[in-house]
Formats: sequence, structure tokens, C-alpha cells
Amino acid sequence: MQATTRARSPRQVLLAHAALADPNLGKLRHDQRAARPALGVAGAEEGTTRVWIDAWRMALDAQTYRATIPARDFTLDLAFAAKSAPLLQGQDGVSRKGRETKEASYYYSRPALAVSGSIARGSGNEEVTGLAWLDHEWSSQYLASGAAGWDWIGINLDDGGALMAFRMRGKDGGVLYAGGKLMQADGRSQALEPNEVDFTPLRQWRSPRTSTTYPVAMRVRTKDAVWRIEPLFDDQELDARSSTATIYWEGAVRAFREQGGAAAPAGRGYLDLTGYWQPMRL
Repeated sequence: MQATTRARSPRQVLLAHAALADPNLGKLRHDQRAARPALGVAGAEEGTTRVWIDAWRMALDAQTYRATIPARDFTLDLAFAAKSAPLLQGQDGVSRKGRETKEASYYYSRPALAVSGSIARGSGNEEVTGLAWLDHEWSSQYLASGAAGWDWIGINLDDGGALMAFRMRGKDGGVLYAGGKLMQADGRSQALEPNEVDFTPLRQWRSPRTSTTYPVAMRVRTKDAVWRIEPLFDDQELDARSSTATIYWEGAVRAFREQGGAAAPAGRGYLDLTGYWQPMRL
């Protein structure tokens, strides 16, 4: 009887978020799930990618990820085909997040995944194609004690390369750590050191719901390049208090490369802004 009780009350909680950046709506379509991995309701396999909560599912089949997400007011049915090996972040997949060795994560990315499938919203069903970015990151200690949150970008570059850059912000308003990786179109990659990454806010947006202010447009310097990051639209705030007990901004952006006083379109991706509502607690 005790063994049965433990099996039905596992310690882990699985969380899932799905968001659709819809410019026509002017804000995110968003849904979330949380469940314990008991009785087959939810689970995550080791050694591969296969995760599910109820009917929300994502799994790796050969070199293609398949996701089915029947959310509250939209449904995603998508396949993501990988054309290259995972991009190991940091040094051989160990990504430092602070000055101490233990402040790190295991982290790899799959940029430039070829997307195909459909998105249903309202009474319409739209076939879609494009490029995606997948991140897989895990650790036993993610944030330094003095960290409030982070700013992060993942950009599929138009020339076939990829850029990931981040900064960990301190509770005192300073920068605790920074880093990233730049991948060339031919697959060669270079880790970015803390002194080679700098985020400068260009424009802020204030949420009408939470009164939180986010720097939704950024200038990001990465060693030999300068990038301007502009949101697809400003209101991409995500309220996840019912699952992860926090609110953050995560949205679709365009990237422009600045050079000689001009800015040329360079890619598309995502900007993640956490710890602006309240300091993150992980």
C-alpha cells in the first residue's frame, strides 16, 4: 500500500507552456499545463526527447521532432526536421551562468530546424513552413544567489548561421555574467566570453496588466558584431503564475546587423526577458 501511494505521488512536477505570437491579435495566445508523472498522465523519457502532459506531446523520431499541442484557443501540429548536429553551448555543452563553477548548466541548441505542419485558431486551419530553434538545458543549480533574472536571444541568421547570447542580471541592477555562441553558416562556432557580450536597452514597454516594464528592443554587441533586436510587436508578456509562479516576456523578434551607421535585416528569433516582474526563484 505504501509503495502504491508513492507511485501515485511522485516528487516531480512537469510544466508545459505554449504561446503563439499573433500580430493580428496584438498579444500572445497562450496556454499552460502542469501535472505529476503518475498513471501515464504525464512523463518524460531519459535518453531521448519524448515528453507529454495529457494530449500535449513532443517526441523525437529519427531526426525529426513532432509536436501536438491542443491548447485552449489554438492547436499546433508541427514537425521540426534537423539538418545538422546539435550546437553545444558554452564549452562542450557546459554553459557557465556565473563566476562559480557550480553556476552552470548543460545546454545544447538545435537552430534552423525546418518546420512544416499546421496551426489552427478560431475556425481556420493554416498550413505553415519556416525555421525553428530548439533549446534543451538542464542543471541542479541554475541561478546564482544574487541573480534576479536573465536576458536571452536565439536568432536564426539569414546567412544560415545562428546566434545565442545572454546576460544574467543581478538584483542590484548590474550584470553578473554574460556569454553566448556564434555559429557560422558552414557550421564553425565560437564561444563568446563575458567581456564579448553586452546588452543595451533601446526601448521599453509597460504592461497594462501587471505594470511591469520590459526592455523589448535591445542593442546586443557580440565581439566583432553589433545587432539590433526589435520585437514583432510589443505585448508578448506571458503570465505563468498558475504553473511556474512567475511572469516574464518571451516573444518573436527580428534581428538587424548594424554596421557603418546602417542596419540591415539579419535574422529572426526569440527574446526572453525574466526577472522584471519579480526576481526569479528557481
